[in-house]
Amino acid sequence: MSSQPLEPSRKTEILNFDAEQRCKYLLKQVVANQQVWILTDEHGSVMVTTDEEDCIPVWPNEEFAQMWATNEWEGFEPKAIPLTQWHKKWTSGLEEDELSVVVFPLPDDEGAVLYPTELDDEIKQMANKVK
Repeated sequence: MSSQPLEPSRKTEILNFDAEQRCKYLLKQVVANQQVWILTDEHGSVMVTTDEEDCIPVWPNEEFAQMWATNEWEGFEPKAIPLTQWHKKWTSGLEEDELSVVVFPLPDDEGAVLYPTELDDEIKQMANKVK
């Protein structure tokens, strides 16, 4: 379940987006492709700490997730989570574990931090706009 590679010029354009623009881009891609991308290894998904919040980073596609899999995250693999599974299992699981979501982080910019229910609400609002 991989995603289509982006044109290099489009990829560069997206990488220059600020955190808010990347968040909107992720929401559109998640709704269009019905999946959220994370990084995992045999122990589970990548977790990071931003501003005292423990977070699971998410990306709009495999290509951007793979960019994060360097240095301390080398060996982690991008994994697509179907959107239905994200809504049913991940949102409540993250809430129970008191984890937040960092949306589309880049190596030099952590991205927007949302509570799992906030991300769910944003995805649902985007889905309603697209209909």
